[in-house]
This record gives sequence, C-alpha cells and structure tokens, in this order.
Amino acid sequence: MKPLIRPRRIRALVSVLSAAAAVAGAALLVPRPAQAAGTLGAQAAASGRYFGTAVAAGKLGDSTYSTILDREFNMITPENEMKWDTIEPSRGSFNFGPADQIVNHAQAHGQRMRGHTLVWHSQLPGWVSGINDPNTLRSVMDNHITTEMTHYKGKIYAWDVVNEAFADGSTQHRSSVFQNVLGNGFIEEAFRTARTADPNAKLCYNDYNIENWTDAKTQGVYAMVKDFKARGVPIDCVGFQSHFGSGGPPASFQTTLSNFAALGVDVQLTELDIAQAPATAYSNTVKACVNISRCAGITVWGIRDSDSWRSGENPLLFDGGGNKKPAYDAVLSALGSGVPYGGDGSPTPTPTPTPPGNGGCSVKYTISSQWPGGFGANVSVTNLGDPVSSWTLTWSFGAGQQVTQAWNAAVTQSGSAVTAKNVSYNGSLATGGSTSFGFNGSWNSSSNPVPSNFALNGTACTAG
Repeated sequence: MKPLIRPRRIRALVSVLSAAAAVAGAALLVPRPAQAAGTLGAQAAASGRYFGTAVAAGKLGDSTYSTILDREFNMITPENEMKWDTIEPSRGSFNFGPADQIVNHAQAHGQRMRGHTLVWHSQLPGWVSGINDPNTLRSVMDNHITTEMTHYKGKIYAWDVVNEAFADGSTQHRSSVFQNVLGNGFIEEAFRTARTADPNAKLCYNDYNIENWTDAKTQGVYAMVKDFKARGVPIDCVGFQSHFGSGGPPASFQTTLSNFAALGVDVQLTELDIAQAPATAYSNTVKACVNISRCAGITVWGIRDSDSWRSGENPLLFDGGGNKKPAYDAVLSALGSGVPYGGDGSPTPTPTPTPPGNGGCSVKYTISSQWPGGFGANVSVTNLGDPVSSWTLTWSFGAGQQVTQAWNAAVTQSGSAVTAKNVSYNGSLATGGSTSFGFNGSWNSSSNPVPSNFALNGTACTAG
C-alpha cells in the first residue's frame, strides 16, 4: 500500500530490508477470458490462484504498461485510487472517477479486482484525522465503508478492510485517529460494517512486516485473527505486503502463512516487491505461497521498475522498458510447483462421495461462545467406517437456530434441517479420521440445545 510519494516509514522499510539476512471470492461476475499460455496469470490460474499487480489510473494510457497488464495479470489492485483521500476528500463528497477507470478497465479485460483500502491511518484527509468525538468518527467510518463498498458491490473480489493497524515490532495497535478515538474495537466494527455492506466480498486485514513468525507484530496480528474467528467476527483473509530486501522472505515465511491459514482464513501476498529482484528470492517467495493450499494468490506492487515506489531498487519483474527480467521466469516456474488452491471458491472439483461403512461416525458439537441472539459453534466429525473421499454432514436444530456464517465447510439450511459439505481441502476422511468446521448462528428462544439427528453421508452418527 504505497502513497503517491515515497513514504516516510524509514524504520519500517529498514526492518523490511533487514528481514532478508515476508463462497465469497466469486464476486466478480464478468466472464474471464483465458490468458495466453505461459503468462503469470495463466500459470497461477492453473492451480486456482491469481497473479495480480498494482495499477495507477494515470498510466493506463501508456501502451507498454497496459499491454503488459492485460497480457500477464488476472487481478488488479488500485494503487491509490480507492484510498480515503481520493474517494472522500471532504465529508459526504465521494469521488469515484479514478477508481471507476481502473474497475472499468478490469471488467473490459476479464480481470478481477482487489479493493484497497477502506480504513488506514495514512493518506487520510485532515477532516477525518481531526475528529475527536467517538460517535462522529464511528458514523463517518461506517458511512465511508458502506458507501464505497456499495458503489463497487459485485465488482470486488476482496477488500483490504483495515490496513496497517499494528505498531512496528509490537503486539499493540499503532496510534491513529481510529485507535485513539474509538479504541481497539474499531477494527472489529469495520469488518462487521463491511460484511453488511457486501456479504459476497472477501474481507482482509493487510499489513507489512508480519512475514516473520517470531516477530511480535506477526504474533499480534495472529492473536487478533484467532480471536476474530473464535468470536465470529467476519474476516476471510490476511494480506502480507511482502516488501523484501534482496535476500527475499524470512526463513519462517511459509510457516507464518501456514499458521494463519490454519485459523480458517485465506492468505494472500498483496504488495510483493524484492530489492534488485533476485530470481532465487522471487522463486522462494512464490513457492512459500503455492505450497499452502489456502494461499489464494500474489500481487506485485507495480509492473515495471519505473513504476515502483522503491526508486532505484529495481524490485519488479519487468525493467523500465517493459522487458522480462530473470525473476519473471523464476516466478513462472515456481507458480507451477505447488498444490492447488483450496480456499472457499476454489475450482478444484469435489470427488464423488463414498458412503461410510457400517462403522458409522461420531460428532462432537461445542458452543464456543454465546451472546444475546447469537452464538458460535465448532463441529468435529470422526469417520468410523470405510474411507471417504468427500462428506456431507446433516443435522436438525430443535429451537429455531439459524446458521449465519460458516468456515471450513459449505453450510446450507432449510427450516430446521442443516447440511454441511466439505470444501476442496478437507474432503478425504480415512477410517478413524476426523475433521472440524465452525459456524456462527442466531437463536431467539430461551435455550440453545445441541442439535439432533447427526448423519455422515446418510449414516447416523453418535453425538457427544
């Protein structure tokens, strides 16, 4: 997430450089023509992923720039055009023109869009940063999120809802008008507002210097995401900006991606660039993503070196003349080396179900949290019969409960009857094998009892 001029985050950049030595996804409804074989987008798409780039509206008229953009990339992030100072320069006055130009270009060329960014402490108009009344700021923030997301509803694959909210090298939030006036809860409120504004877009938290698993900032973001998932705060993905020095990602980068993915969120490399663009460093970075089934895709922060915010470091895949660099071929090769993307919306086909044998199944149903009118639940199912290649778990609610959101399973409901199906990455259950998923629900009666009639692929389960 780079401003129009080189940012003043000197300490942050030094930290980055020293690190070398980091059902919603279908929102875009336009058809996507296949890119030419052997391009970055086509190679990523072969495993269900995307390969994108940051785009500036003012450069779309550059034929070299736009030719590379449309040939190579199947995802676009606006560089500055969706940030607050451009979108809402004065209160209630919205300027969508520059961002519309990028969105229209993407739709015309079958490219998907990432929205960047809704709530950020930087590139913020003075009228916002000067607010000191909590009710006013809350209203302004919620209105900004709702208005921008509504304008682009159905056209955005994922939004960076909150950006760079954690302090460098710390588990604590950074000082900002949002933090100072609204407190820690502003992030949760932003995500809940975003879910209401566009239920079909993926909602991401995005930050830099969170690629090293042992870094305090990484642990702070991890704890937040874990808490959000446990309490049902709607978060679908975490963006790792990945601005690396010439040595590339830290040794623990893949571990970091894996640990976040295990929380039930997609992980994305959102602003990748590497000083001097060494082929090996780029290859190692891309492999760390494609080795994780829930790493949805990669975005490089610019097309040519001359387009980069890191002036003089030549950190991208194309030189200033638009020629491919050795790192380009390394990335192309690395994109084909990993496992298929396995998050929600993955094109990986579901295998034909195999019913469990006579051994049956067992289910553990646990209410993880409960509040007036709502609750969160975890479900663990163990297959006691023959191995299955995919599964469907059914049950019945007895007190009017309704599922409102689920993760690690595709859940539907008709009346009291609920059906949960595996997603692409957890369909196989060996004999004795288990899997878990979770959901949030609503309840309006005096009790919230455990459901009944659990069955796995039609075979009754014992519940505990």
